[in-house]
Amino acid sequence: MSGVTIEPVGPREVAFHRLPLRLQGGDPCYVPPLLLEERRQLDPRVNPHFREAEIALWIARRDGRPVGRISAHIDRVALAHAGDSTGFFGHWEVEDDAEVAEALLAAAEAWLRARGMERVRGPFEVSVNDRCGLLVEGREMPPMLMMNHAPAYYGRRLEAAGYVKERDLLAYLTPVEAELPPQGQKLLARLDGRARVRTIEWKRYRAEIDTIIGIFNDAWEGNWGFVPLTDERLDHLARSMKPILVDDLVAIAEIDGEPAAMMVALPNLNEAIRDLRGRLLPFGWAKLLWRLKVGKMRSLRVPLMGVRRRYHGTLTGAALMMAMFDHIRGAAHARGFREAELSWVLEDNRPMRHMAEHMGARIYKRYRLYGKLLAGGA
Repeated sequence: MSGVTIEPVGPREVAFHRLPLRLQGGDPCYVPPLLLEERRQLDPRVNPHFREAEIALWIARRDGRPVGRISAHIDRVALAHAGDSTGFFGHWEVEDDAEVAEALLAAAEAWLRARGMERVRGPFEVSVNDRCGLLVEGREMPPMLMMNHAPAYYGRRLEAAGYVKERDLLAYLTPVEAELPPQGQKLLARLDGRARVRTIEWKRYRAEIDTIIGIFNDAWEGNWGFVPLTDERLDHLARSMKPILVDDLVAIAEIDGEPAAMMVALPNLNEAIRDLRGRLLPFGWAKLLWRLKVGKMRSLRVPLMGVRRRYHGTLTGAALMMAMFDHIRGAAHARGFREAELSWVLEDNRPMRHMAEHMGARIYKRYRLYGKLLAGGA
């Protein structure tokens, strides 16, 4: 490899975190994530994910200049749940250079293989419940909160190294001021007062998060790639979500007083951080706080939604989803939001896709998860 080196680095390595901005900073749709949050996500002292997982990071340099990066990780919760030997890769950023791409992937694959993994899948940062998938369609609009952006050649470099599509993750976009289509209104009428949709009760915040994630784990159990949230990961999520939750943008649907479904929408903070270039110092904090307090964000994202399995495939389940969406749509419209992203949805999750389309949403971005059998794997 002429002038190319692959170096292991730690979670606070500045060059590792700044590389995406150098590679994608010229793209007007790229939104640099906050460096502080990126470091915290990878720090085992901060993120409880790594009490049940391990990760390795590498950076590629050509003649001393950073030209690519990658991570490899093993999640023991995911291994136990799936009952297989699949490791993950993530943080995939690379110049359009076959030599560099192949060397980075080889480093990650060797690390996983040495730990008994037979297959690699990704990208995940750092799990299926964080940013995941590689953007393959929809580059003409900026990503929303906790979603990624990528140039077209990122996927081509993976495919050239033997990676193949495993699943696509779909992002739907819908205007919040639109009325529910007639099919949605008919579904709402079926509830006939039997269900109640309420907002989050802040005095019971931890219990409410337990309820939301309990529904989430039950609703998505059995879906391809699903990994349940453990208590420690739930505690971390509860703390991290609290500053950005808006009470009437959370919907919990109850039947006979029992929580049956949930939907959570979050303001799209990418609007507020887009020009900060990942930095909160020296003036980024002031800009961000001002924008959150005074500025009007126009978009939001629905990252959490689900109906308990006992209602799957029933008209009641569909009506519950429609009632929650109608509640959040009205609240979002009153707060000045203009559009909402529903993401992500597995391409083969036909019931959820039909529901999104009945809400008047359209697919506007597509993210891809790739996989590869490791040499010597079964």
